[in-house]
Amino acid sequence: MTNMDLYHEVSQDCSRNTTEKYSTSFSSAIKLLHKDLRTPIRNIYGFVRFADEIVDTFHQHDKAFLLNEFKQATYDAIQKGISLNPILHSFQLTVNAYHIDHNLIDAFLFSMEMDLSKRNYDRSGYEQYIYGSAEVVGLMCLYVFCEGNIEMYEKLKPAAKSLGAAFQKVNFLRDVKADYEGLDRVYFPGCDFKNFSSSDKQAIEADIQKDFDDAYNGILQLPIKARFGVYVAYKYYLSLFKKIKKLQPQRVLEQRIRIPDYGKIFILAKAGLRSHFNLL
Repeated sequence: MTNMDLYHEVSQDCSRNTTEKYSTSFSSAIKLLHKDLRTPIRNIYGFVRFADEIVDTFHQHDKAFLLNEFKQATYDAIQKGISLNPILHSFQLTVNAYHIDHNLIDAFLFSMEMDLSKRNYDRSGYEQYIYGSAEVVGLMCLYVFCEGNIEMYEKLKPAAKSLGAAFQKVNFLRDVKADYEGLDRVYFPGCDFKNFSSSDKQAIEADIQKDFDDAYNGILQLPIKARFGVYVAYKYYLSLFKKIKKLQPQRVLEQRIRIPDYGKIFILAKAGLRSHFNLL
């Protein structure tokens, strides 16, 4: 191993550690991918997580300055093929190795900029935010899953976008209390959470269900290296969504819904059986 190889490894260890510390569920799903795919997907997650932390967590700092600095450092890392920020170094390795479209990165960072000042969304703004914050992340991962097969990538793009959108919208619904009370954000267009009704909740849920339905057939067509890990993540979020659907609107506003560890183990075991018998 050369010193440069060691630097790549140390940097990517930072992305792996970030993934494991911030999301045990996502980290568990990544471990179900083929070993060739795990590191690049963690590299994408590390990048996305750090950008998200800037806009959601660093309230005692100049977030606009930090995000702009992060944005410029991202582009520099991709162009130069190196960064002293290990998260960005890891990310550029994946972007350059899999030829990820830079427009996806632009759209993601723009959605992060929207979080700095946008507090309420109309339909157009909501769709733009969902695309930039979630759908493009699904597409970045799809570049990795397809491993250079552009024909497959183009075929699976709609499903990957739907899955990313479904995950993000479930997160929004699960985190309504934190977003509304803690960050003064309302992502769902036309929603007044002071008067959140059953019809409001059902309309949001119908939209999310369509995204899940549109994503499912695409998951079944993923390369075998990626299919099981993505399917388990899909089933985890679908289970979380079904749990939220059973709650009254007021309950959603009062607590953050979770799937307990034993529930996650059950989801994994059931998915494993279905995969073994080719029943996905």
